[in-house]
Amino acid sequence: MAALLTYSSPQEIREVLVGHYTKRFSPVNGAIQIYSRLSTTFRSGKTRAIPYRRHQLLQLARLAKDNLTKLEDAVAEDLGRPRFESGTDTSAIIGEALRVAEHIEEWAQPTKPQVEAWRSSWDTTVYNVPKGLVLIISPWNYPFYLNLMPLIGAISAGCTAVLKPSEMAPASAKLLAELIPRYLDADACAVVNGGPEETTILLDMKWDHIFFTGGTRIGRIVASAAAKHLTPVTLELGGKSPVIVDGEFDLKLAAKRILYGKFLNCGQLCITPDYVLIPRDRADDLVDALKEAYHSFFPDNPLSKGELFGPILPIVPVDNLDEAVQFVAERPSPLVVYAFTNGELLKGRLLETTQSGTLALNDTITQLMVHEAPFGGKGDSGYGAYFGKDSFDTFTHRRPYVQIPSEIEPLFAMRYRPYTDEAYATMVSGPKAVIPEA
Repeated sequence: MAALLTYSSPQEIREVLVGHYTKRFSPVNGAIQIYSRLSTTFRSGKTRAIPYRRHQLLQLARLAKDNLTKLEDAVAEDLGRPRFESGTDTSAIIGEALRVAEHIEEWAQPTKPQVEAWRSSWDTTVYNVPKGLVLIISPWNYPFYLNLMPLIGAISAGCTAVLKPSEMAPASAKLLAELIPRYLDADACAVVNGGPEETTILLDMKWDHIFFTGGTRIGRIVASAAAKHLTPVTLELGGKSPVIVDGEFDLKLAAKRILYGKFLNCGQLCITPDYVLIPRDRADDLVDALKEAYHSFFPDNPLSKGELFGPILPIVPVDNLDEAVQFVAERPSPLVVYAFTNGELLKGRLLETTQSGTLALNDTITQLMVHEAPFGGKGDSGYGAYFGKDSFDTFTHRRPYVQIPSEIEPLFAMRYRPYTDEAYATMVSGPKAVIPEA
């Protein structure tokens, strides 16, 4: 027979019930349960099998393909973004998942480094092994793209992963939490929704890698939290991405391509053009070209009926291109430096003098279409990279394996104590090396 519980007041009953609920279903307990479940899955070795990884990647592609309209609707509800832009994001996710699934077996193969002849009998192999349980934290501006693109890398490497979407895009976060367990292995991938409290709880845990996309201020907090556990981190941040326009370049084309990048997602993306540097004698011509491009983009907008006073983006006149390059070089490293030029001189100066995650010439945003190149920051714009094989590498530990044969023991005899002058002369060979002239 069950024991009879007595309470002195309704308040006491309420306190007991609330305490019981909080203990069972608090964000702390929920996160701990997910962490424990996914850790157990990783230790089981289940996620290491290449067929399993490929299947999960194809399932992720199906998630995006089957739910295109739902994804677009959620982003429209959260951000008011046009379907055209959301649809291209979803297409990119599908394409990336399919490409990585195609190459995963090749990338995961162990490699044998070339060794010196006297070590040729040793078995030296480098294995590409998954790092483990990883945390992916994303912002609100691209709620599916910035969650699922890193996840593709984590899955391809054989990791288990927790996604923490932004609470600032609630419809997208809710949909993600519904779709992930429907399409992917719920014991290997999970979504934790919530705000700063939940994020803080997650950051207090020990992860094998943290992938964060967001602002520099929060990026520092994430890096600091990860440092307590010596957890490796990828930080995809932002910064002020400049555009340098060579006065000899087609200004109408430059204006159209600059505004494309500036208005994409209403400028709310980490690689949006932030300001334009142009020789002073061509600044007015560029402004006219920007106005013309704006009117062509938004012909029915009331702002197109008269003079446009709104600051589309700052135009910074400079005396020459050298001054423009110096202006960029003296500031924190952005995620991208854009330049519009047909000459090799400016390109060379930018490569030699400035620092950034990427250098993109003669267009904006489109560099993201080059899946074979790494995407990442430098300095204040972050560190680490992803896309394609770089995503695989980000979540992979290259683990060396060295097997020394017993048969070479006579070669090692001189390393044992007691040490002798003869052994020293043989073992310490560095001082005998011939150092070539520079």
